[in-house]
Amino acid sequence: MSNLLIVESENDQFFIEALIKNINLNIDVDSPVCSINEYNCLGGMSKLENKLNALKSQVLKDGIDKIGIIFDADNVGVDARTQKIKEKIDFVFGTEHDVEFHIHILNVNGKGEIETLLKKIKSEDSTIADCLDSWRNCLPEDKTIKQKDFDKFWIQVYQRYDCCKKQEQKQAGEKCNNEASLNKKIYDFDKDIKELNYLKKFLMSINNS
Repeated sequence: MSNLLIVESENDQFFIEALIKNINLNIDVDSPVCSINEYNCLGGMSKLENKLNALKSQVLKDGIDKIGIIFDADNVGVDARTQKIKEKIDFVFGTEHDVEFHIHILNVNGKGEIETLLKKIKSEDSTIADCLDSWRNCLPEDKTIKQKDFDKFWIQVYQRYDCCKKQEQKQAGEKCNNEASLNKKIYDFDKDIKELNYLKKFLMSINNS
């Protein structure tokens, strides 16, 4: 039995790989094809249909039995995002197909994305990143920043200025990026919050099949 895991972006990939390592799942992560899971980084919902079409022949060739899909809820919410993904699956594979599809939507309280969840499980002092709230509050109405963009900015500042040493900040692109930061202990992967627990259960269900 072969399983495949599709993620939306490289940042999602780094996070999922770090989480898998933390909870000691028996998954070999390789590129481009893994023995049990493959991580395909997409550009978002608009590219999901193309990715699913590309997978049709691979499903038959490699004997893929189960495909897991992890996407962000963003502002549309979990239910709407899930329904849209199901529509893409049915359009490409038909309403009846041999491969099993399992969907997980990254969120906090039904909205958001990976950065929203990362903020929730940060484990280090975030004094510098937290000051961004004051900066955001002083912005004029015609210069507001969307919550999605603010969360991404917050994570970048937290990783670079709160968690990276001054010497590392000189090579921030390499030492303080998402990939490097998710391999540090600056996020609490054991934190007891429902969104993280649901994600762990989802990964375990893909792994144990």
